[in-house]
Amino acid sequence: MPLYAHELESLLRESFPDAQITVEGADGRHMAALVIDESFRGMNRVQQQRSVYAALKGKMDGSDGELHALALTTRAPD
Repeated sequence: MPLYAHELESLLRESFPDAQITVEGADGRHMAALVIDESFRGMNRVQQQRSVYAALKGKMDGSDGELHALALTTRAPD
């Protein structure tokens, strides 16, 4: 079952309600996301991205994951 951009954004919004979130991708399996959130301040990039993957609640886990690939960019606001 594919995961669409609006669904991915909703999942991320649950964990990052005040974030600037942009999701691109139309095939439901390969997407790109930009997440800019104050909670990332002081975190390194790996910590930021782990936070985002945790918010996906297993949607990328294993070969049966709904989302196959996610190009992810994270940062704290300027």
